[in-house]
Amino acid sequence: MIRFFLAICLLATSALAEPIRIKDLVEFDGVRGNDLVGYGLVVGLNGTGDGLRNAPFTEEIMANLLERLGANVTGEEFRPKNVAAVFVTAQLPPFARSGSRIDVTVSAIGDAKSLLGGTLVMTPLNGADGQIYAVAQGTIIAGGVSATGQAASVTQGVPTAGVIPSGARVEREVDFDFTGLSVLRLALKAADFTTAERIERAVNAEFGRRVAQMQDSGTVAVDIGATGMESPAHVLARIERIPVEPETRARVVVDQRSGTIVMGADVRISRVAVAQGNLTLRVEESPLVVQPNPFAEGETVVVPRSNASIGKTGTGLAEISGGTDLAEVVAGLNALGVAPHDMIDILKSINAAGALHAEFVVN
Repeated sequence: MIRFFLAICLLATSALAEPIRIKDLVEFDGVRGNDLVGYGLVVGLNGTGDGLRNAPFTEEIMANLLERLGANVTGEEFRPKNVAAVFVTAQLPPFARSGSRIDVTVSAIGDAKSLLGGTLVMTPLNGADGQIYAVAQGTIIAGGVSATGQAASVTQGVPTAGVIPSGARVEREVDFDFTGLSVLRLALKAADFTTAERIERAVNAEFGRRVAQMQDSGTVAVDIGATGMESPAHVLARIERIPVEPETRARVVVDQRSGTIVMGADVRISRVAVAQGNLTLRVEESPLVVQPNPFAEGETVVVPRSNASIGKTGTGLAEISGGTDLAEVVAGLNALGVAPHDMIDILKSINAAGALHAEFVVN
């Protein structure tokens, strides 16, 4: 069996970062969706429904539904195999109006083998307050396929879950007076003091006066009255188009399953030496003092100078300049043919030694 190893090092260079619209960096106060949930029945399955002995709640739901439709099944025993009990979930978009349609996700809660070809019967969707905000119904598009024989079976994807595009109609609107807001808060998706300050300065520069104030690393408040515009919607439309260059934390993210390594340009490592098997990694700092010429204007400065060496038995020695840049160290390890999992172990050791100056995330 041939095994393929994947080792990818991606470097996000902040010098090449482009300004991002504020609408892509923040969430606006009050402009949010609401989760909906309900439970119902899927009918029309080809013998892949719930086994009612193992899922008695399916029979109860079906009996209640038939009684609401005028069919009295009290005391009757029925064992259909084309019915499945499901949970139905959806998200009510902000400012959704009555009559608009939204997508729903349907998931089996019993022992049904597949929802392929089934039809969801009219199902009310409730919000967190218990009120009904939408009603779902329609044909399910299952996310997989399953085939079963006498001695074997095969399943691809997840046939017990599916979606109904535009499968629910909004029946109730969320009560929220957006036009009555006097202060609009911008909540950063990634809290950062530098990014919040840049948003504050960019918004104030756009309106030519102080209308925005940073409250913390994740919130910037905008005074609607100070903007000179009466409608918060117009203020929001003007703010969300303003470009801002976000600041990101130094972070290293590794995926052990695929061997993927993603790091930012600001990731640095201090003086460290790591030995693993027949591999030796050494990073040293040799700062250089530079003085101005005699009688020349200037001041003495210390210029950082780093040297990193990566050695492996039988492969010679690879010299890398600027070894404090972790991206170059990883590139050198890649050049020596280090396996992805060994490379991740080396990064873990560097982080455990306190020499990796970045947030280390392992998936």
